[in-house]
Amino acid sequence: MPTVCTLSRRAFLLGAAATLAGCATTETSVKNAPIPQKVSYPIVPATVEELAARYAAVEDGGHVIPAIPYQEIDPKYYRQRVTDPTGEPAGTVVVDTASRFLYVVEPGGTAMRYGVGIGRDGFAWEGEGVIQWRQPWPRWKVPADMIKRQPSLAKYSVENGGMEPGIKNPLGARALYIHQGGKDTLYRLHGSPDWKSIGKATSSGCVRLINQDVLDLYKRVPYHARIVVHQGGLESV
Repeated sequence: MPTVCTLSRRAFLLGAAATLAGCATTETSVKNAPIPQKVSYPIVPATVEELAARYAAVEDGGHVIPAIPYQEIDPKYYRQRVTDPTGEPAGTVVVDTASRFLYVVEPGGTAMRYGVGIGRDGFAWEGEGVIQWRQPWPRWKVPADMIKRQPSLAKYSVENGGMEPGIKNPLGARALYIHQGGKDTLYRLHGSPDWKSIGKATSSGCVRLINQDVLDLYKRVPYHARIVVHQGGLESV
């Protein structure tokens, strides 16, 4: 049985880098993401029209992202503004792996919440870091340890240049790269073409979002944003 990695809230497990390397890609810096703004109450659910627009097909960077059949997803995983449950300062990204939610904390007591897919047991981690790099349409370069588990991925190895960006790329339309202590943890927040994985534990350690949601997240997260990941759920903090 694989060992589940655990960690204090102030440090990442250094050994996690080896097991989470499956999400490694080329990195590009983007420095000017906006700080989340205060919003007005009340917080109301999205209408059917708003949801249809939110998850409609979209063209981005020369790629056409297909519409998401959002009716087939549990509504709690829709992107939505909620009362902030994290207690963290505005601008902080918080991942609650137990509930499969990612939050971007806003001023004034609210947060934008996204449904996510997470790493399966044995690839999970918890801790605190910084979103150091961000990249649109990243390449997926599969490291050797992942190829050992899945030999069919050898054609996307680092030596072979990886998988080119596109709607079939497992890293999706955007990737945000997590560093700790000035070093790459090889842990990512990224888009995914597999919308059915949202709310499930299936990936090799990284947090995945619907592509339409990662586009929105990318606009909201400040450069050098603090990120906190909880394995036990927010209620245990």
